Amino acid sequence: MVNRFSATAVPSSGTDARYEVFALRYATMRNRQPHQNFMFPDPHETASDLDYFIWVIRGEGRVILVDTGFGEVSAKERSRTLTIDPVDALRRFGIDPLAIEDIVVTHLHYDHAGSLDSFPNARFHVQDREVAYATGRCMCHHALRHPFSVNDVTALVRHVYGGRVVFHDGDDELAPGISLHLIGGHSNGLQVVRVETARGPVVLASDAAHFYDNFLKENPFPIVSNVGEMCEGWRELKRLAGGTDRIIPGHDPLVAELYPAVSGDVDAFMLHERPRRPIAR
Repeated sequence: MVNRFSATAVPSSGTDARYEVFALRYATMRNRQPHQNFMFPDPHETASDLDYFIWVIRGEGRVILVDTGFGEVSAKERSRTLTIDPVDALRRFGIDPLAIEDIVVTHLHYDHAGSLDSFPNARFHVQDREVAYATGRCMCHHALRHPFSVNDVTALVRHVYGGRVVFHDGDDELAPGISLHLIGGHSNGLQVVRVETARGPVVLASDAAHFYDNFLKENPFPIVSNVGEMCEGWRELKRLAGGTDRIIPGHDPLVAELYPAVSGDVDAFMLHERPRRPIAR
């Protein structure tokens, strides 16, 4: 039987749990045009890049992975530049994929839910709504199924049958100081992760905001299942984080500029440290 959490998560208070949070960059897409990043593009803006990350939460005797990225096959199919396989990035960062027990899948798009079979000892935490969406009638429409990979979705379903998927129905507590929050918008069951750190709560927004400017300028990313939920989600991100400087967008190259890098042969950035400069606005 699939495990299920029953607690309703709210922004935690009174917990002494503190974690380190890292962004590991594994791929990029160069020279994206403004209309690819914003629903209402500014004609004066120039092309920009899109970075791809997975996230590691470490502390209190736990290592929790947030999203699993994509591998070589998807990189070729989607014309993305894979700088390192995410599984190899974890190894270089000092984390054995076989030792990971909990993985939060923020949503089932190809760049967040690939290579699930590379983590044979992990439980996968997903929202009820996301699995229903990715396996339901909306996938009859190319515009809605395009961000998904059928191989990734069916891999997740196989793990459901293997008893390795934990379903969450809305907000939930994953561990002391770590909570999941249903946002929707970009994908129907997208969830974000709030983590207590020494600098306060850090919110891994995943694709609730691809770029800082999505929520700072209130300009949606154009791949969306529900625009209203996406816009309301920005308010929720700010509420959960208590400030824009603790919201971490899912694909913004500015993350690598704002946060100190970890020394080593992998692009890893310390999100539990304060950014080098204030986030605008």
